[in-house]
Amino acid sequence: MPDTVIIGAGIIGCATAYYLSESQRTSPQSIHLVEASPELFKCASGLAAGFLAADWFAPPVAALGALSFRLHKSLAEQHNGREQWGYSRSTGTSLSQSRTSGSGNRYDWLRTGSSRAEAAAFHEFREGEGAAWLTKKKGDRLEVISEDDTVAQVDPLKLSQFLLEESLKRGVKLHHPVRAVTIAKDAEGNISSVKIRSEKDGTETDIPCSRLAITSGAWSPAVFSTLFPKSNTRIPVTSLAGHSLVLRSPRWSKEHEDKGCHAVFSTETDGFSPEIFSRIGGEIYIAGLNDADLQLPKTGADAKIDPDSIQRLKVVARNMLGLPEGEQDDLEVLREGLCFRPVTRMGTPIISRIADSKLGDGLKTKGDGNGGVFLAAGHGPWGIALSVGTGKALSELIEGTETSADIRSLKL
Repeated sequence: MPDTVIIGAGIIGCATAYYLSESQRTSPQSIHLVEASPELFKCASGLAAGFLAADWFAPPVAALGALSFRLHKSLAEQHNGREQWGYSRSTGTSLSQSRTSGSGNRYDWLRTGSSRAEAAAFHEFREGEGAAWLTKKKGDRLEVISEDDTVAQVDPLKLSQFLLEESLKRGVKLHHPVRAVTIAKDAEGNISSVKIRSEKDGTETDIPCSRLAITSGAWSPAVFSTLFPKSNTRIPVTSLAGHSLVLRSPRWSKEHEDKGCHAVFSTETDGFSPEIFSRIGGEIYIAGLNDADLQLPKTGADAKIDPDSIQRLKVVARNMLGLPEGEQDDLEVLREGLCFRPVTRMGTPIISRIADSKLGDGLKTKGDGNGGVFLAAGHGPWGIALSVGTGKALSELIEGTETSADIRSLKL
């Protein structure tokens, strides 16, 4: 069986290894996960909100979104996802003083700084009571966008860990912290191995490889240009930094969790549109403060949190989740975070085989599921929601079989 190297052991890389190792066409022992960061899931895979939706996606991604939502649900049913990674039904709501239709492409809300609620504009809005932990002021309008049949919530770190652990149990090999540095080819010009270098001691090792998948998020362009330095192809993925907080509030308790989680998408506050999610385990996640100018660090573990950004989030949290002015603050900060989301100009991900002609240096790959270079990146704010669907579809693409969702519009 062909050897597969997956560069990037975030949630999409691990989901790809999970579904690939489930297939009868690929031996789990022939799958290698390669990760440069000294700490696993220290970026978007572990620090994201974990909000899932079935049908909030642009048309090119709609089939993949529906597939991924079904897979999230079936995984949770098969493996007790509520206990293992906090899978829960949710209710999506929009909080505003007056709701207006957004301008421009509603699917591009992340880069324009507007609310994610714009992506759900095709849903019927209705008045709602909202979450017990939300502080509502006079004049606020809370509208239900989606309920538990089309939206859900997970803890992305725990889900990522589950996918990795299950893959390793089957025999998938994890190499980390190591960096892929060069590609080797055989006498016929086909890719035959990937050289990896230890980030600890510089030791180099060759891993047999005829099928190569790049799932390195915002670092995917750098990985590609390193391995294929003579290629004229540029991967059109950039990074968008986002700060976040994880909080605990006495108004979000086990009693409330049993009734389901809430996702609140607010209109612009203090220059950005806050997003707030309650999660199983007594956590409330707040984000929405993004910065396209923050430089991508060497790895996610090297990210430097901006204190001013965190303070802005704390002010919003106090206003939207805290006690009335003058009373003692009862919000507990559990974690401050900064992650770098991979984004594309079109706002849709790339899930594609890269044509041999784009690799440069006369490199070739075998056909019929026995070789190839593949890319899955650029998921923006939907990396967790689309993760398992992407892993499933990419594993099928790698094996040369029909994909479970139509991803033809997501080619490089």
